[in-house]
Amino acid sequence: MNAIVLSAIWGIVMMFSGIFTKSKTAIRNVAVAGLALLLAVNYADMIGHHLAIDVHKMLYFDTFGLLGNAIAFGSTLLYVLLSGRDMERVGNNLAEYFALIFFVLCGVAIITTFNTLLMLFLGIEIISIPLYILTGSDKRNLKSNEAALKYFLMGSFSTGLMLLGIAFLYGASPTGTFFIDDLWSKGGTMGPIFMAGLLLLLVSMAFKVSAAPFHFWTPDVYDGAPTVFTSFMATIVKVSIFVGFVRLFDEAFGDSQGQWQVFVAIITAATLFIGNITAVFQQSVKRMLAYSSIAQAGFMLLALLALNGVAKEGIILYAAAYSVATIGIFAILIRMKDYTFEGFNGLARQQPVLAATCTIFLLSLAGIPLTGGFFAKYYMLSSVVATGHYLWLVIFAVLCAAVSVYYYFRVIQAMYFKEGDGTTETEPGAGFKGLLVILAAIVLVLGVFPQSLLNQLTHLIYTW
Repeated sequence: MNAIVLSAIWGIVMMFSGIFTKSKTAIRNVAVAGLALLLAVNYADMIGHHLAIDVHKMLYFDTFGLLGNAIAFGSTLLYVLLSGRDMERVGNNLAEYFALIFFVLCGVAIITTFNTLLMLFLGIEIISIPLYILTGSDKRNLKSNEAALKYFLMGSFSTGLMLLGIAFLYGASPTGTFFIDDLWSKGGTMGPIFMAGLLLLLVSMAFKVSAAPFHFWTPDVYDGAPTVFTSFMATIVKVSIFVGFVRLFDEAFGDSQGQWQVFVAIITAATLFIGNITAVFQQSVKRMLAYSSIAQAGFMLLALLALNGVAKEGIILYAAAYSVATIGIFAILIRMKDYTFEGFNGLARQQPVLAATCTIFLLSLAGIPLTGGFFAKYYMLSSVVATGHYLWLVIFAVLCAAVSVYYYFRVIQAMYFKEGDGTTETEPGAGFKGLLVILAAIVLVLGVFPQSLLNQLTHLIYTW
C-alpha cells in the first residue's frame, strides 16, 4: 500500500517540479529521490509496516507481489540513472515524462498486489494510459505518432476483451464475486460462460505482454516510440504484468489447470516460435530487440503454464535478469549513430567498455551459463518438467533458445569481428560506463549466485 500511495503522490510532485524549476538536473534528482523512497517504503511493506488504510481485501500484500515491486522499482532507478538524460532529447517536457513514469509505477504496484478483478482492471489501465502518451511523445516524428495510435487502438481492444471476460466470470461464478480467490470452487467443472470469460481474460493479458498471436503492435510500437521509452516498456512494464498474470491464474484458476493449460501451451509455443524466427530476419537492432522481447515473453509464459513453487521463483529471477540486461542494451543503443547491425561494426575498438558490457547483456538474454539469463531460463524449464506434462514444450523452448543465440551473436560478431567505425553520437561519460559495469556485474552475480535473490522467497513457497 505504501508504494501505491507514494508513487501517485510523487507523480504529482514531478508535475509541479516542472513549474518551480527549469533545471533538468534538478528534475532528474527529484525523480531519483522518489524512486529511492519507493524502494524504501516497499521494503517497509515487506517487513510489515503498512499504512493504516482499509482496502477491504481488494489488495493482498504478500512476498511475491512486493518482491515483484522491488524489482520494478529497482530496475526503474537503474533505468533513470542510465537513460534519464536521454529523455531530454525527446522534448522539453522532462518533468511530465517522469510524472507519467511514476503513474505507471502506481499501476505496477496495483497489478502485483491486486486481489479482485476490478483492481486488476484499474492497474492495467493506470499502466496503459501513460504509456500511450509516452509512445507518442516525440511529436515531430510521424513513426512515434503512428506507434501511439496503434498502441492505443490495440490496447483499447484488449481492454474491451478484459471487461467482457470479467463480466462473464462474475456472472458464471458460483459465488458471484470479483475476488480472485473465490471465483471458482475447487473440483468444479467450468461451464461454457465461465470458460469463455477465462479465455477472454487470457487473451487480453496476452495482448498486454506481447504474446503471440496477439503481438502485432509490439514491433511497430517499440520501433516507433522514442528508444528511451521503449526500454521502459519492454522491461519494467512487461515483467510487472507477468507477475500479475501469474497471481491471477494461480489464485483464481489454479485448481482447474487441466481445463485451460492447453491454451497457455499453444500461446507459449506460438510466442517462442514467432518471436525467435522473426528476430532472425531483422536488420535493425532495435526491431530485433522488439521481437526478442516477444521471445522472452514466451519463456516467461512457462511460469504461467506450471504455476508451482519453482515457477514463482523463476519468474522473479527472470524479471530481474531480463530487466537489467535489456535496460543496459537499450542504454547503449540510444547512444549509437546507426541502429542497424552494421552500425555496431568495430564498436569494441572504439568503445571497449560499451562492447564488453553489451556482450554480457546479450549473453544473458541468450541464456549462456554464468549469466542471470541462464538460470532464469533453467528455472522456467524446470518448472514445467516438475509438472510431468508438456515435455514437448520444454524441448521446443530449448530449440528456440538455440535459435536466439544466432541473432544475439550477430551483434557480438559485429562489435568484435567486423571492420567498421561503430561510434556513438557523443562520448559516453565515466559515470555512464560505470553504471553499465554495475549492471553487467548484477547480471553475472545473478548467474553465479541466483540463490542470493531466491532465498528471499523461502517464505513465499510455504504461504502460497
